[in-house]
Amino acid sequence: MIVTKKALPRRSFLRGGGGLLALPLLDAMAPSMTALAATAAAPVQRLGYVYMPMGAYMAQWTPQSQNGRITKLSPSLSSLAPVLDQISVLNNLELKNAYPGTHATSNAAFLSAATSKWTESSDYELATTADQIAAQSVGQATRLPSLELAMDLLTTVGQCDNGYACVYQNNLSWSSPTTPLPADAHPRVAFERLFGDGGTATERLAEMRKQASLLDYMREDISRLQRKLGASDRTKVSQYLDSVREVERRIQIAEAKTEHSNLKDLDRPVGVPAAYSDHAKLMFDLQVLAMQGDVTRVFTFQLARETSTRTYPEVGVSEAHHPLTHNGGDLEKLAKCAKINAFHVSLFAYFLERLKATPDGDGSLLDHTTYLYGSGMGNADIHDHVNLPIIVAGGKGGRHITYEKPTPLANLHLTLLNRVGVKIDRFADSNGKIKELGEPLSV
Repeated sequence: MIVTKKALPRRSFLRGGGGLLALPLLDAMAPSMTALAATAAAPVQRLGYVYMPMGAYMAQWTPQSQNGRITKLSPSLSSLAPVLDQISVLNNLELKNAYPGTHATSNAAFLSAATSKWTESSDYELATTADQIAAQSVGQATRLPSLELAMDLLTTVGQCDNGYACVYQNNLSWSSPTTPLPADAHPRVAFERLFGDGGTATERLAEMRKQASLLDYMREDISRLQRKLGASDRTKVSQYLDSVREVERRIQIAEAKTEHSNLKDLDRPVGVPAAYSDHAKLMFDLQVLAMQGDVTRVFTFQLARETSTRTYPEVGVSEAHHPLTHNGGDLEKLAKCAKINAFHVSLFAYFLERLKATPDGDGSLLDHTTYLYGSGMGNADIHDHVNLPIIVAGGKGGRHITYEKPTPLANLHLTLLNRVGVKIDRFADSNGKIKELGEPLSV
């Protein structure tokens, strides 16, 4: 364990069994009440993005009030009611550079607001994405500059959509115009990336499966730490370690069920929960743990891939998602699309409620975190990139913001980057900032 004589440094770790576990923010990390007050006055700022594929059925998505305070959430957004005071819904944002209008360019432009080079080969080119611009700034204080997660394990290469390379659909994050960052879809691999130490992902996975628990190898350090802490900090550490062990337990159960199942599913990596919602919640819970341990402060999460043929029997939709979006205005198919939209949003709502319930300094994780949830496509039936479904969570909310004219999504990216301390004047095709969202995160 890394400690100092006077106080625990913010970057304190527990080590054991090849694992590395960062500690949550504790009172003992401030050597005096003055320092503690300073920490509360300048909390850690975090920025995340969740991608929802193939747009939304906007008639079921858009709140009734066109502008101002949201008094009633729409059917697709109703699950956000418990966190309404910290979410804002934005309408009439666009991605001009996503045209000519494809699934590949929708995904690629969401965080870059840039034009994808039309190619089927490896000479692909885009731009550095907003999350990676944040990682170059707020991500440099943490062990991982950023964390990239997804729900689909993809190995497809070549051409995937209208002559565009698969890399555009497979990757949300790009650290440079020619460097896409792969996302982890396997909970165990993501867990090891956050808390493992050394070796390749495959080596760490094999080693971790030999171990009962990461925490079992840290017992001495945990006991030594707890003896040095006050009652409040001991409770914080115990709750945090309980959360880590619960995530481990769910991963182990998923692996055991998969190992002993006769069902062959080549598309599902070993150890991933069979139910989509269980998998998604586990990936969201990993993000909560990463925030608590300050392992990273920048996140991206792809809920599903563009052109996904995933079905959602959990909400009564047995048809594949992508074909349903090409509905020609058929109300029955649109209603099923709305069910999928609402299901995805409900998982995001679960995550936000977890953040709201998790203490962080003098507030909660949600008080000190901004997340952008949305899609790079508006109406998937015609592959347009206007009136995108967009939600911003964190800070002051309860608002519905609608622009009279189509406004660049890049304006929102610029605003949120500035909000978390990234000092740039322009991003992609931005032509201004969104003043309603310009205030800093609550403290």
